[in-house]
Amino acid sequence: MSLPSLYLAWVEDLPPRLNSVKRRRGISVPMDDGVLLKTDHYAPAAPGPHPTILMRLPYGRRGFAGIAEAYAERGFHVVIQACRGTERSGGEFDPFANERADGLAALEWIKAQDWWDGRIGLTGPSYLGYAQWAISDALPPTAALATKVTTSNFRPVVFPSGAFHLNLWLSWVQVIEGLRKRPLATAARMFSGDIERRTLKAASSLPLIDADKIAVGHEIGFWRHWFDHAIGNDAFWTELDHSHRLSADTPPVHFISGWYDFMIDPLLADYQRLVELGHRPYLTVGTWFHIAEELQRDNLRETLVWMRAWLIGDRTGLRARPVRLHISGRDQWHEFDAYPPGPPAPQTWYPAAEGVLVEHGSSADGSDTYRYDPADPTPNLGGAIFAFTGAGAVDNASLESRGDVLTYTGCVLTSEVTVIGQCKVTLIARASLPHADFFVRINDVGPDGISRNICDGFVRVTPQTPCEADGSWRLTIPLHATAHTFLPGHRLRLVIASGAHPRFARNLGTDESISTAVSMRANDIEIIRAGTVLNLPTYQLD
Repeated sequence: MSLPSLYLAWVEDLPPRLNSVKRRRGISVPMDDGVLLKTDHYAPAAPGPHPTILMRLPYGRRGFAGIAEAYAERGFHVVIQACRGTERSGGEFDPFANERADGLAALEWIKAQDWWDGRIGLTGPSYLGYAQWAISDALPPTAALATKVTTSNFRPVVFPSGAFHLNLWLSWVQVIEGLRKRPLATAARMFSGDIERRTLKAASSLPLIDADKIAVGHEIGFWRHWFDHAIGNDAFWTELDHSHRLSADTPPVHFISGWYDFMIDPLLADYQRLVELGHRPYLTVGTWFHIAEELQRDNLRETLVWMRAWLIGDRTGLRARPVRLHISGRDQWHEFDAYPPGPPAPQTWYPAAEGVLVEHGSSADGSDTYRYDPADPTPNLGGAIFAFTGAGAVDNASLESRGDVLTYTGCVLTSEVTVIGQCKVTLIARASLPHADFFVRINDVGPDGISRNICDGFVRVTPQTPCEADGSWRLTIPLHATAHTFLPGHRLRLVIASGAHPRFARNLGTDESISTAVSMRANDIEIIRAGTVLNLPTYQLD
């Protein structure tokens, strides 16, 4: 037992270990084209047979060694493989492109081992989850998946609502390059906030195609390849989209995510797809962000229970109801039979004059205006972002005080309002330029006056966006899914802006290509109150 596995057993309250572990590190596993991928095998030092857990990752095998050992100590063979072009594996790292072929080759290698007994589970967060979906249709009959903060289709993650998810990819590039070349220094940068500072600096530069050099000091091949081939190119994403692999034959899946994860909505779409196909997947969602510790240590206890249930047949730890959601605000976990937990009771709120949000009646006549200037872009603050510091619910005072941000605040609540699912804003707007972004957010204003973000949504408008006869746009903006109770004494607040820099690549107000654009034009925005509506899916909890 190592110190990492001992810590994980304690913090996750794991059942007692069953055996010691034998390790083989640095195995060279050949892919179909002859490239060798470095692979570690953790074997239970006990008579078999034992099922296998596979994790394929681009972040370095050492970081997951404690997790692998914890599984192996409880009766599983564990295989960890460094993706092509990462750590000491051969080839060139091309995100998403090789996980199908390399994952299938890894499966064949496992099946050829004398310890293989025909049972396998796939697990891991983020990119590791995508690697699971890439081979999910090629697994043996006795198999299970535990996919965390991930999705089978990354296109809506890279290009949400027509924009470029700039913060995510500039930060991720630093992590991938840093862990490959200077892992300890990169870990220190994660905790110090330096990743976020470098991301902001790179995102503020133009043209964006050169932002890789500011972020990591040199050109990144896949970064430039994406700018040249991925933007607006449906064919580029066809082979990288594994959503068609979700089928009636998909093995049992436990989805785990967080309400402040930037992939929560695509993950829920994968969940819903399996439900529609007749499956009974499990779903666990906490008030976590993408790199929350619970998620990055693989939710070991939940995953161990899941793998024991489907690979060993021991369902003693499996909860009776498949959906478990953390409700922020009241800070409670609740279990349900499905997500969403039945039809909601819709609640409608309307913006009115002088920054008021009203529950009854309709939107007041008139409008409110602001100027969005890409040279001084509206900043992102907290939320569902890829960040080691600053993600999740934060004090929004500095954002709400800006002149390019509108806020509408409701009255003090006398009874609780619980929202589960996707809120929606219907926005009526005009702008002086046909290129505009709209960012909407719901905040919870506590009795102390602090306004904390709960969920938000974003849409990009172009000259091709349909408009009304008066030149206005009628936009329906879904906010990312959440589960939150606005308690008595609190107030709802609707926030409207035209950017969230550097979360989304700022709208420069021109027709120039996103990769080479350098010109910027300010945009005068008008929000028309009549017809603008906030819709909440509310529930009454026991």
